[in-house]
Amino acid sequence: MTNISGIINNKVLGLILLIIIFAFGCASGGSGYENISAEEAKKQLDVDSEIILLDVRTPAEHFEANIPNSLLIPVDVIKQEAPELLPDKDATIFVYCRSGRRSVTASLALVEMGYTSVYNLGGIIDWPYEIQRG
Repeated sequence: MTNISGIINNKVLGLILLIIIFAFGCASGGSGYENISAEEAKKQLDVDSEIILLDVRTPAEHFEANIPNSLLIPVDVIKQEAPELLPDKDATIFVYCRSGRRSVTASLALVEMGYTSVYNLGGIIDWPYEIQRG
């Protein structure tokens, strides 16, 4: 009886550990990137000039309006152009687009490519600070 009890206890313990691991993995999104608010991004950008602000919209959208000092790499070509334009895979990268959909896609692509400090800033439509036009 002790043997069966020990096996059941080990299985229950294993199940509990799996639930904990899954819960914490899902809490961080399990995506490899983090979301960052406009407010927090602005604070960090104001004090750290090494942060890369990455616009993943189209060239036409970038020309129309962009966050100052942002680098343009459209999401459609990020896998081809990032290795050359973003050689430091440990650099901090804040990714934005128009509404936040393409920034998620680009953030995931960057993480898959081995970038280690990727933050999804979301959309320029939610950026309450300075924007360059034309």
